[in-house]
Amino acid sequence: MHPGVIFVPQKIIDGDTLPHVYIDEIKVVPPWTFKNNREQYRYSKLVVNIKKTLPYARLAKHKLKQIAIALDTIKGEKQRKVFIQQSEKELFSEFEQPLKKMTYSQGRMLIKLIDRETGDTSYELIKELKGGFSAFMWQSVARIFGSNLKDEYNGTGNDAMVEHIILMIDNGLL
Repeated sequence: MHPGVIFVPQKIIDGDTLPHVYIDEIKVVPPWTFKNNREQYRYSKLVVNIKKTLPYARLAKHKLKQIAIALDTIKGEKQRKVFIQQSEKELFSEFEQPLKKMTYSQGRMLIKLIDRETGDTSYELIKELKGGFSAFMWQSVARIFGSNLKDEYNGTGNDAMVEHIILMIDNGLL
């Protein structure tokens, strides 16, 4: 090896040897144009809330995949319930304190981001794992605090600004 020399894979095309390198897709994200100062303030507040909640939503997606894979291997309804209860206890012990420190607006943002990341609303996820009664009870508690577990993410509609911020974060621009 020679210092400063980088070897890249090559491909022979029509008798010519050409470097062949895969480049990650780069999304071009234009800056958000603000209609007024109020919208700019809302944007900066959303940036803070998304930076705090997006990692939890992505972690939820990962944990739910792990739980689904494990549930596929478990036979018998009783063993499945025991596994779900054990998983719930682990999740509560791991995330109860950080989630308690979130503001109401961050909690509402987390609900939407979980829908974005998993493709299911929080209500649907609870109903699938814990049953309809548990989902109803958690929805009732959420409604008391001004949230809705059935909130859906719409990246091209109401949540376009949120989607823009997420793209900016993913591209390392925020």
